[in-house]
Amino acid sequence: MYFTVNEFILFGLTQDPRKQKAIFGVFLMLYLATLLGNFLIVVTIKRSRTLGSPMYFFLFYLSFADACLSTTISPRLIVDAISQRKTISYKECMAQVFTGHFFGCTEIFVLIVMAFDRYVAICKPLRYTTIMNRHVCSVLVILGWVGSCIHSSAQIFLALRLPFCGPNVIDHYFCDLQPLLKLACMDTYVINLLVVSNSGAICTVSFIILLISYVIILYSLRNYSAEGRRKALSTCTSHFIVVVLFFGPCIFIYTRPATTFPVDKVVAVFYTTGAPLLNPLIYTLRNAEVKNAMKKLWCNKV
Repeated sequence: MYFTVNEFILFGLTQDPRKQKAIFGVFLMLYLATLLGNFLIVVTIKRSRTLGSPMYFFLFYLSFADACLSTTISPRLIVDAISQRKTISYKECMAQVFTGHFFGCTEIFVLIVMAFDRYVAICKPLRYTTIMNRHVCSVLVILGWVGSCIHSSAQIFLALRLPFCGPNVIDHYFCDLQPLLKLACMDTYVINLLVVSNSGAICTVSFIILLISYVIILYSLRNYSAEGRRKALSTCTSHFIVVVLFFGPCIFIYTRPATTFPVDKVVAVFYTTGAPLLNPLIYTLRNAEVKNAMKKLWCNKV
């Protein structure tokens, strides 16, 4: 017999009081640094006249998605680290499932579009401005938002179908389908297959598409001058680092049967906290145009 669970208890990263204090301090600084870094990129691209190319148009939305993804996950982890009662209501849990997958999937689609932009810029330079005009860029971003909404709606549809009849301790630091499946009072084999075919397929197929695009780009660079190859490789390397940091953990989590491991929570930190933090650092430290635009904009403000 089932009864309604009104709230869940988030186990968190650890139950050790001393480690929880360290987690509070570390993740608070990481979260603030993530917000600051992505805020600087968003404002710089929005206000700078020199960053009007499609690559920076997409970088604007990548930074926005990073900030939103981090805000979906990190505040709850930070507050729970110093709270005695680590509860989250059923509705809040479902909302976190939806928003986490929405902004995570948005980041995936934006990374794919950014790879396509680099492909056109390097492989079809004479037609670049024609193909990647502002209308096309806007349509690609809108399609990314729509695709993310469809994906997250499918996830929340599966989550809402899960019945809970007693155990309500989620062995994780945020709500996601994998730990929720362990608490469900039903055979979750079919739902897990649907999760793998949805989240797992999106992560794996997207990663393969990105790898193929970068192989094609690298092959095309053989006709470039040494300076042209250096500049193109610098841009593509920063993109590829972001891709590996985000997709590696995602594929590990979402493409396997309904089993959880203790390392899952640590792996999840990479794509919920690490990637949103490192993205602005990678795109600014390895990009002279962004650094110069930031110096010009913010030094004038000061």
